[in-house]
Amino acid sequence: MSRSKLRLGFLRGIWYKNEFVTAQRKFRLGILGSGKGSNAAAIADACASGEIPGEVVLVVSDVENAGILERARARGLEAFHIPPGKFRAKLDETAEACFIQALQRAGVDLVVLAGFMRILQGGFLRAFANRVVNIHPALLPAFPGLEAWKQALDYGVKVTGVTVHFVDQGIDTGAIVAQETVPVLPGDTPETLHARIQEVERKIYPASIAALARGEVRVQGRQTVWKPV
Repeated sequence: MSRSKLRLGFLRGIWYKNEFVTAQRKFRLGILGSGKGSNAAAIADACASGEIPGEVVLVVSDVENAGILERARARGLEAFHIPPGKFRAKLDETAEACFIQALQRAGVDLVVLAGFMRILQGGFLRAFANRVVNIHPALLPAFPGLEAWKQALDYGVKVTGVTVHFVDQGIDTGAIVAQETVPVLPGDTPETLHARIQEVERKIYPASIAALARGEVRVQGRQTVWKPV
């Protein structure tokens, strides 16, 4: 088979094959989110336009009335809610199993977190080893966790930004795929700074996913190398 019909990526020291990606079988994305879904919409639109050589095959939320579900359905995507279970910050075992089953049944190549407000633990990350990415509204490793834009403003930094990273067992500690800076302007409020960060998110996340879909990202320890194949 010709090299052009096989997409390969390099994650954490091993080559993986995301199935044969041809005109009939596109790179398949599963998106998890808890909120309005602006990043999910940007990713879906980038797939539709061809910017990302793939398709969103499933959108799942832990929040029944989340805006991300409405945005997905408006684009004709399969989208539904799975109850998260009894814990506030993570999925319980039953919910985790349901999420895994839904994503595996859809045959996803990459799990994309788009404002998903639940910690993913060992069982989920083993099921999708090295195949989960997230976007964080700061320049990691600075300001991990919640409301990173507010953390940056409170700290008094002059520059913050956006980070796309792989998800591991830690909190915002996975290998970094891409980063872009956002200036902190005089007179910024948490709302104005967050709005500018979100504008950058909607550009850098689709671009990063497109590179992953094309097999252009190689991870070596804590470093990533982008190289077209």
